[in-house]
Amino acid sequence: MSAPSARPAPVVPSTTPALPTRSRHLALGVIATGMLMIILDGSIVTVAMPAIQNDLGFTPAGLSWVVNAYLIAFGSLLLLAGRLGDLLGRKRMFLAGTAVFTVASLLAGLATTPALLIAARFLQGIGGAMASAVGLGILVTLFTEPRERARAIAVFSFTGAAGASIGQVLGGVLTDALSWHWIFFINLPIGLAALAVAVPVLPADRGLGLRAGADVIGALLVTAGLMLAIFTVVKVEEYSWTSAHTLGLGAAAAVLLGAFFARQARAGTPLLPLRILRSRTVAGANLVQLLMVAALFSFQILVALYLQKVLGYGSARTGLAMLPAAAVIGVVSLGVSARLIARFGERRVLLAGLVLLVGVLGLLARVPVHAHYLTDLLPVMLLAAGFGLALPALTSLGMSDAKADDAGLASGLFNTTQQIGMAVGIALLSTLAASRTDELLADGQSRAAALTGGYHLAFMVGAGFLVAAFVVALAVLRPHRPKPVAAPERNAAAV
Repeated sequence: MSAPSARPAPVVPSTTPALPTRSRHLALGVIATGMLMIILDGSIVTVAMPAIQNDLGFTPAGLSWVVNAYLIAFGSLLLLAGRLGDLLGRKRMFLAGTAVFTVASLLAGLATTPALLIAARFLQGIGGAMASAVGLGILVTLFTEPRERARAIAVFSFTGAAGASIGQVLGGVLTDALSWHWIFFINLPIGLAALAVAVPVLPADRGLGLRAGADVIGALLVTAGLMLAIFTVVKVEEYSWTSAHTLGLGAAAAVLLGAFFARQARAGTPLLPLRILRSRTVAGANLVQLLMVAALFSFQILVALYLQKVLGYGSARTGLAMLPAAAVIGVVSLGVSARLIARFGERRVLLAGLVLLVGVLGLLARVPVHAHYLTDLLPVMLLAAGFGLALPALTSLGMSDAKADDAGLASGLFNTTQQIGMAVGIALLSTLAASRTDELLADGQSRAAALTGGYHLAFMVGAGFLVAAFVVALAVLRPHRPKPVAAPERNAAAV
């Protein structure tokens, strides 16, 4: 193909066999479907929480574990699952993870007590980590030609945005029309269909073998450290940032993770070869993602809370109100981002997307108590197109220096920073919003005005995170000018 590429992806020897073009596209569909199921589940649960609490008798503190159990398992196991995918075979890891997630969804839907639901959610997190950790790794080894890879990543990125938005609509509809149990049962046909297609379509990579990186001590250190760190962050709203609980567990998590990195520098077969972090592009992209995801929690969750608690929207109406955001993200990520990246480079497209997202949170920081959807909220939804620019460009940068043998690890690392950013966003922004709301209520403001004031503070802090992400991207990520490629060879995987 004669189109220029902003940053040619490294073409390296791979254990993945070549596939015909049609098979590669089917494989992309399978990976995207698996990710849709996992991300759909994350957002679909949020709107059903009141119904779950009433039916199973959760306490307010216990109810948070419906989300926290999943988040802790998912976030702490991504790095390990990504590396195991490289060692044992990424197809095996994807199939096993999808199967575990599907079975866990059935168990969650059948749960009759809080303990059973929390255990099923933890198991869902394990399966989700196994499948999603290797998804990008499979993708970048299948699509090595720059423009094809950009398009594939755009599809993958759109899946995430669509899953989050569709989940809010679907969660409200299923809960109102049937029951909360069906928010989990809906995963069964999706998971079974993904498995049925994945078995014949995904390339059967052999993996490097456990001897290439079977660092058991390192695996225990990083898993325990990440699990403790995420647990500490999600409990901040209960204990505060300066409490002995938060500081003590945070210090313990830092010690465990510090010991992990010290071991990786000396281990003969490290779980995380530190060479992957020496790439300025990879390290910078992961840092930008952490800041961006932490900020955009305020859009995905707090906007939904504002619509329901301040404007009085129901669950289904809230999801429908946020659908324009999913639509513009889809149009931009699927129809525009790959061409812009090819012409201007990932860094410039990322910076443009971040500017639009700063506008999103800047407008939300001024949204009134009695907002009109068309004038106050629809412009915000349309500016969310910035996500359709930023995420595909950021994903390309995060995977740009991944070698074939490390693709699963790079994918797991990229997903891990995403989950850490989400946990930080949940803990910090929700705590700030709640504290500001309490202050305004104490000053005598109405509940609607106090809630709006709390959300304003969270939106402003989120905008600050995005500005910091812009600065990091500008300073750390090196610009790569698009260069015309004369008569490039066709990808060997294409037929």
